[in-house]
Amino acid sequence: MDQSSGKIYTLQFGLLCLSNLLFSASFNMMIPELPAYLTSLGGADYKGYIIGLFTLMAGLSRPFSGKLTDTIGRIPVMVFGSVVCVICSLLYPLVSSVSAFLLLRFFHGFSTGFKPTGTSAYVADMVPFNRRGEAMGMVGLASTIGLSLGPSIGGSIANAWGIVTMFQISAVFALLSVVILIGMKETLHNRQSFRPALLKISRHEIFEPAVMAPVVITFLTYFSYGALLTIIPDFSAFLGLQNKGLFFTFFTASSIGIRLLAGKTSDRFGRVPILKISATLMAISMVVIGVAHTPAVLLTGALLYGVSLGLNSPAVTAWTIDLGLPEHRGRALGSMYIALEAGIGLGAFFSAEWYGNDPSHFSKVFYIMAGVTFLATIYLFFVYRNKYVRFARKSIKSHYRNR
Repeated sequence: MDQSSGKIYTLQFGLLCLSNLLFSASFNMMIPELPAYLTSLGGADYKGYIIGLFTLMAGLSRPFSGKLTDTIGRIPVMVFGSVVCVICSLLYPLVSSVSAFLLLRFFHGFSTGFKPTGTSAYVADMVPFNRRGEAMGMVGLASTIGLSLGPSIGGSIANAWGIVTMFQISAVFALLSVVILIGMKETLHNRQSFRPALLKISRHEIFEPAVMAPVVITFLTYFSYGALLTIIPDFSAFLGLQNKGLFFTFFTASSIGIRLLAGKTSDRFGRVPILKISATLMAISMVVIGVAHTPAVLLTGALLYGVSLGLNSPAVTAWTIDLGLPEHRGRALGSMYIALEAGIGLGAFFSAEWYGNDPSHFSKVFYIMAGVTFLATIYLFFVYRNKYVRFARKSIKSHYRNR
């Protein structure tokens, strides 16, 4: 797409959004069912590893996906991520032990380690600077719709036809995502052919210092997301919700609504003001979930969380691209996604430890999550402008001065 034209909503953009929707639905439809599935294998004490191992691999793979995005192209990286989903979804029904399940879950993390990095770089290539937040919001909207539909579809299929069929449908969704991507036009100029040497990562290729501020905010705000993915299925059942994916449907529905405006808002008023609002609202939502003693209060917390996440995601992604160098766009996005995966993974692990399969600990977990999230608000108000904005600008100016 010609960035100078100011256009966003073209066929290419629509196909990218559809691919994102299918990819998101593919791996999210199994999330509410995996804790029970792992329990049936004898792994009730390892529920925190379901998200933790997945995000660990995603985080470890980010430096590679970032480098490959900047060298071999955006589309091959996206295709690889979706293909991993196809393969892993078909393998889940074949595992018969806790160790095999956890190993497969670990490798499944390659999917989100690659697909979102390539997608965000592709969008940044396509759209003009002054509509970047809007574009990120719409691509995120597609992912959010997949996130909303996935758990409900997965739960319904598992209840009606069994969990094996649910895994198979998940594979079909991911395969359709691949088919769409294959027909799209690559946006990276001066592409290189893949060679094993590209998998060698030097120290400076792991992290992009210019995007430190978005990295910090991403880590702190996604810590609670890992807890939600891990604890909410059990919490929903404890409060009497038969469909364990209903919480995710509610928070995603509110996220969809706010995303229609959030991207444009950050383009107009700036990334940081929007992130201040979203971080504060997210902390409040954790408190609401923590005090929930009825499904109605729990779902109210879900709605508030969805609004906060819908404000956060497009703004922090656009902010990362704003601060990063164009030729290192994949690395900058990879750095942000490392923080995202680290936040989700650690949030999942620690929340499972604090919960300990004891329903009396539900509230404590979400109060801690509220505190962690509120640190993002404190950072944006009192730390960011005094330190990292100058560092980012100095880094970028130094780069161009030495070219």
